[in-house]
Amino acid sequence: MEKKEKGNLGEQIAVDLYRGQGYRIKERNYSCRLGEIDLIAESGDTTVFVEVKLRKNARFAEAREFVDRKKQQKILNTARYYLMRTGTENQLRFDVVEVYLDPENDKAPVVNQITDAFQQQ
Repeated sequence: MEKKEKGNLGEQIAVDLYRGQGYRIKERNYSCRLGEIDLIAESGDTTVFVEVKLRKNARFAEAREFVDRKKQQKILNTARYYLMRTGTENQLRFDVVEVYLDPENDKAPVVNQITDAFQQQ
């Protein structure tokens, strides 16, 4: 499986997760000159910006650890740009979804949703 295919699969797993929780997916792979946001979802009065991280396993590091301060700042700046263009009165949240998918193993993917992930580091 190619890198792009894996990324799309990880994002689709995250889309299914949020839809299953009643969220509407507003954007997928939102991109501007400042960066990219994997998913933008909305439910009620909450807009969630989601970074999806796909890894084979957590032996080297947990997937969430790859969303460091620099990456967070890039996502925050991209979210500000998105909000400037679209506007919202909603509460904002930044989540990270870890997807562990080992193509050599037939087990179901392991998915961890970290809500308010930027507040936890």
